[in-house]
Amino acid sequence: MSLRVAILISGSGSNMVALARSMQGDHPARPCLVLSNRPDAGGLARASEMGIPTAVVDHRPFGANRAAFEGALQEALAAARPDLIALAGFMRILGPDFVGAHAGRMLNIHPSLLPKYRGLDTHARAIAAGDSEAGCTVHEVTPALDDGPILGQARVPVLPEDTPETLAARVLPMEHRLYPLVLRRVAMGDKTPITLP
Repeated sequence: MSLRVAILISGSGSNMVALARSMQGDHPARPCLVLSNRPDAGGLARASEMGIPTAVVDHRPFGANRAAFEGALQEALAAARPDLIALAGFMRILGPDFVGAHAGRMLNIHPSLLPKYRGLDTHARAIAAGDSEAGCTVHEVTPALDDGPILGQARVPVLPEDTPETLAARVLPMEHRLYPLVLRRVAMGDKTPITLP
């Protein structure tokens, strides 16, 4: 019996597509839902084209009431009965109650070599700091922002001529390699961290 994976997105869903494409053949998991907080997220159409059920819980009507938004998220997820949740460009901070309800079963990918550069503008911050390398991290989600046990990292060099945009363009393909590898391992019960050069 395959594990069920819900993938949460806010945008184009490129990491979602990489994850969904990887969950075939002898993979121990299958996508059961792609959920977005934005009705206009491009990834919703891509998920539908792949035959994956989709749902939207628009955060905007909830205003500052994060608990109500997360309650609606929980309802949508409960209907899909996921074993694992993969955040793939989901641009909402989740509170401790929501995270606690899925402790040990929720993954996130972040575009920096954590613990460096939690939050936004990671590539610009790496360049401004004069870092020689940047990359991405898959980690288990805990209540602290971009924290939690590191499950995998991929590294790329920072070039002298890099801009945040060119660096992001080189990191993204590594995200698409790393996240499926980590998801497969976690679905098999292995949380040993992996590193891609």
